[in-house]
Amino acid sequence: MKTQSGGDPNLVKLNVAITCGYLLYDLLLLALNWSTMGDGFFVCHHLAALYAYGYVLTYGLLPYFANFRLISELSTPFVNQRWFFEALSYPRSHHLVVANGVAMAIVFFLVRIAVMPPYWARVFATFGTPEFERLGLSAQVAWIVSCVCLDVLNTVWMYKIARGCYKVITGKGHKPKGAKSSNHTNNHTD
Repeated sequence: MKTQSGGDPNLVKLNVAITCGYLLYDLLLLALNWSTMGDGFFVCHHLAALYAYGYVLTYGLLPYFANFRLISELSTPFVNQRWFFEALSYPRSHHLVVANGVAMAIVFFLVRIAVMPPYWARVFATFGTPEFERLGLSAQVAWIVSCVCLDVLNTVWMYKIARGCYKVITGKGHKPKGAKSSNHTNNHTD
């Protein structure tokens, strides 16, 4: 199962290597700035991805599936922009924050949630095949467990993003006058 549907696994390995570099750097930033950026979900996300991507880089396994999972990172610029708006103290009702939030919710859903059924259909189609058996137990576990973890995290985040988007759009997320605001700036907490 080194390749699926042809393609250049070396290009996939380059994409994965760049992503691993980003994930490692982001873990370092999280550790150094835990009080403002720290989030256990992010740490779990990064470690699960690094665990699976390690097999892609080390053994050249599952490049099609690795590339498929990389599609989810198309939502990252919107998530990061949300953090910048929070760090710059933009109010959640500001038109740029609302526009980014709606775009984030739509893109996050399309590239992290809507792709789950076709992804898992392709995964399940490999079960019991000689190629799947040749992977060996450790690669099978890395592949399946990391993907389950990532999909659970993405589902939780999607719920929080949708809930926050709904509150902002409907105006139900405004705090009453005199309510204290938090200095906490985690990305997926509301």
